[in-house]
Amino acid sequence: MDLRGLANGVSSTVNPNQTVRVSRSTGYTIGAGRKQVPSYAAPVEGPGQVQALDGKDLQQLDGLNIQGTIRAIYLRGALAGVIRPDGTGGDLVETADGQTWLVVKVLESWPTWTKAAIVLQMPGA
Repeated sequence: MDLRGLANGVSSTVNPNQTVRVSRSTGYTIGAGRKQVPSYAAPVEGPGQVQALDGKDLQQLDGLNIQGTIRAIYLRGALAGVIRPDGTGGDLVETADGQTWLVVKVLESWPTWTKAAIVLQMPGA
């Protein structure tokens, strides 16, 4: 049974899915001044749903010192935050309105879908 599909059918009547572009972090290169420059794989498009965080999500993020505009995103497939042993940073999600969001924590991970906390990135940052 596809529970995410059922839940998405109901929630998308109030908050429609939008097409998002996900760029998977591939690590970093060394730039000028020996500065780390993040690198990403080619983006992949698909439907996603951005929502507010609930109380349980906020508890999971408590103590991580994350500031800014934070939302949750549900989408089919996998997302990743920082994976230190692999040397990768968080994946990037670009929403239909052109905003770029950084995956800071995976809140739920299932074989066919992921729920992650994302933080809005400033242009040019």
